[in-house]
Amino acid sequence: MGDKMLKVIIRTVLMYIFVSVGVRLMGKRQIGDMQPTELVVTLLISEIAAIPLQDVSQPVSIGLVAIFMLVLLEILASVIILKNLRLRRIFSGKSISIIKNGVIDQKAMRSVRMTVFDLVEMLRMQGIFELDDVESAILEVNGNLSVRPKPERAPVTPEQLKICVSDSGIPMTVISDGTVVTSSLNFLNLTADDLKIILKNQKVDPKDIFLMTLNSAGESIIIKKEQKL
Repeated sequence: MGDKMLKVIIRTVLMYIFVSVGVRLMGKRQIGDMQPTELVVTLLISEIAAIPLQDVSQPVSIGLVAIFMLVLLEILASVIILKNLRLRRIFSGKSISIIKNGVIDQKAMRSVRMTVFDLVEMLRMQGIFELDDVESAILEVNGNLSVRPKPERAPVTPEQLKICVSDSGIPMTVISDGTVVTSSLNFLNLTADDLKIILKNQKVDPKDIFLMTLNSAGESIIIKKEQKL
């Protein structure tokens, strides 16, 4: 029983590492952002990884080779699809216009089996609660809905108001739960000493910080850790 348990543990660790590396090689997409081929490969990998874990009589190498081949095929397919538009349409499909010039294309909705409730829900997820606000909406290959509001309903931009707005850059997380994030400092071209000076001016200890963001303009947001009772 002890040898069998040890074998299961070793197999689990090997499969975990191999599957994690394989999925990482395929990209950083979330499940909802995957292309059809990526989703199929991910599902197959999960099924294949379970076989040697459930049946210890099966060589773990078979599962590893199968997973390696799937990842290799997915990378190869993605390269080929990138070069060939026709194959891309066959394997990944194409985007479909659901709303055009403010009018819902009911035929297009039926072709993708989208209900009115699905459309309204996806619009709400884009922050749009009125159908009359939509100029066009396109259902992307990964299932997301890209929405363009009508010009008169679109948010006003500083350019339209003729207001000059300076670019302060992307806020980066420089401290997470008391730990300094070096990669964020490098992105902002700052050193650990620069951060110490900023914290000294703020009169706060990094160990007391739960989250701190900083942009290239030197603007920071600090959230302190909650005091333990």
